[in-house]
Formats: sequence, structure tokens, C-alpha cells
Amino acid sequence: MTIRQVEHGAEGFTTDQLAHLGEGAIAYVRPIKSEEAQALFPQIRGLEPGQQLYALLGASGAPILLADSRDAALANAWENKLATVSVH
Repeated sequence: MTIRQVEHGAEGFTTDQLAHLGEGAIAYVRPIKSEEAQALFPQIRGLEPGQQLYALLGASGAPILLADSRDAALANAWENKLATVSVH
């Protein structure tokens, strides 16, 4: 991969364009600890430290939902007609 590909994505997209590609249609689930969840979802109160949670995030990384199981996060994505993708 060349520097140009890194700056503009593998297909010539800018980083900003890639971040918004699929917004409103694509999401991913990421396991997070309660401490990180508090930063992503500041309105949530009373989380126990070290608790394993699952965040449903939009294509741009914007937080959508916080769940206590991966299955619940995926079910919410499905209910809202969001395609989920694996992010590695």
C-alpha cells in the first residue's frame, strides 16, 4: 500500500469520506468496558467498573446503543435495518 492509498483509503476515498460511507445503513458491534462506555455514552449513570458491555456504533464510529450482550446489540441493529460488518 502506498502513502497515497493510506491518505485516501484503498479505493481513493479520503479518510473523511470513508468515515461517512454507509452512515445510517452500516454499523458494527464493539466490546467495551464500562469505563469506556461512560465516555461514549455520557448520559448513562451507575455502571460498575470493569463491566463488559457491547456498543453498537455507526459507520463513522458514532455511538448508537449500549447493550449488556453482543446478541442484544446485533438484534437492535437488525431491528433498525442496519447491516453489521466485522471490524478487525
